[in-house]
Amino acid sequence: MGIIIGIVVFVVVVLLATSYNRFVNQRQLIDNTWSNVDTELKRRHDLVPNLVATVQGYADHERATLEEVVRARAGAEASADTPLGSAPSENVLTSALGKLLAVSEAYPDLEADTGFLDLQAELVRTENRIQAARRFYNNNVRDYNTRVQSVPSNVLAKVFGFHTRDFFEIDEAHRDLPHVSFDDGAP
Repeated sequence: MGIIIGIVVFVVVVLLATSYNRFVNQRQLIDNTWSNVDTELKRRHDLVPNLVATVQGYADHERATLEEVVRARAGAEASADTPLGSAPSENVLTSALGKLLAVSEAYPDLEADTGFLDLQAELVRTENRIQAARRFYNNNVRDYNTRVQSVPSNVLAKVFGFHTRDFFEIDEAHRDLPHVSFDDGAP
């Protein structure tokens, strides 16, 4: 009888250790994927001054739009380095960049500038990478939060202090930059 109790205790301890380790692994995965999102956000922040400088050379009287982009970038860089802290300021930056790209359409010389086109293309690539990293991050958060809230793992989560994590949400109104076309107008 003592052997059976010992085996049951051993199995329970192994299951608890395995579940605990899985929580730790998922938490580390979330931290790593947030780091990837943050890297792409910083990449976008680094593109903004070059984009503003290029547009400013062609559209100096669009100062209000340029200043809005600069303020939005500063706000995004200063925001908390968490999904919940970053999302509002990143939404503002995305909106300001959309306005900046819309302004550029009024300046044919600017739209023909290869430096501007390169920056625009890099911004679009960066936005796509941000979205991919955000989806990956949010999928990991969803899986982790499901474990934190599901029976019986929620008991272990509560005992060891594993709490749900925040998603990195982008408002629908700020989700997309204006479409960028690199063709010469041919159908």
